[in-house]
Amino acid sequence: MVVRQHGLRGAAFAAMAVAGVVATAGGCAATGGAAADDRPGSDPGAVRKAADVLRAAGSSRARTSMEMAAGGTRVTIRGEGGYDFGRRMGRLRVLLPGDAAGTSEHRPITELLSPGVLYMKNRGAGVPADKWVRVDSTALEDGNLVTGGVTDPLISTELLRAARDVTFVAERDLAGVRVWHYRGVTELGRAARSASADVRGALAAAAKGFGEDAVPFDAYLDEEGRPRKVRLRFSYLNQGHPVEVASTMLLYAFGERVAVTLPPEEDIFTGEIKT
Repeated sequence: MVVRQHGLRGAAFAAMAVAGVVATAGGCAATGGAAADDRPGSDPGAVRKAADVLRAAGSSRARTSMEMAAGGTRVTIRGEGGYDFGRRMGRLRVLLPGDAAGTSEHRPITELLSPGVLYMKNRGAGVPADKWVRVDSTALEDGNLVTGGVTDPLISTELLRAARDVTFVAERDLAGVRVWHYRGVTELGRAARSASADVRGALAAAAKGFGEDAVPFDAYLDEEGRPRKVRLRFSYLNQGHPVEVASTMLLYAFGERVAVTLPPEEDIFTGEIKT
């Protein structure tokens, strides 16, 4: 299959291996205690404010996981790196499962996330090792919620601006940090309209491209309202076949410096990519 550089779609990369996550968060043990309104950070309204709190935090380290299930097959992609929320730029090392790429091993993909543009190195066959693939995320049918095997950490949180039916689940311990677990549903269309300007285009594309507008979520906020873990569940049709995707991000080491330098024009691959 040959994919034009600027025509890359979620289905194309998903076929390589889109997938998910889950247990990177480690065991979350619920704790009993007072009612939700007696707990700091237990206001469901905090979920809709999470993106603003995250931007104010400046930066963090990130782990991602994406699990896709289709036709009895389940694959998982994992990523790790850092994100500068002020600049809205991140760098992640993404690991593909061998069978998803059709080989026993596959080189990690380096992804650079920036406003409206995704850069990938080691993206596909036929791309020189020293070249990057550049993709307009606002032109992707999923707004890069699934395509890159990673849901942009900031976009994950921006989706929560449209959260509804939010319920407080429990106070928990997540990797040694006290968090408050919320569950609810967000809507792609509403999220696109209420999102910050620098992510609005990607979410608007996703709202058009996904068959299901509703996105169930679980969000875990710390005492300062920062999202420590966000799990999103997408459902869409790929060539007429239903696909279920669970995308999870974990954020930690807030304030740690994250350096992201975008590749120069001469390092951008302009040919065709085989997958």
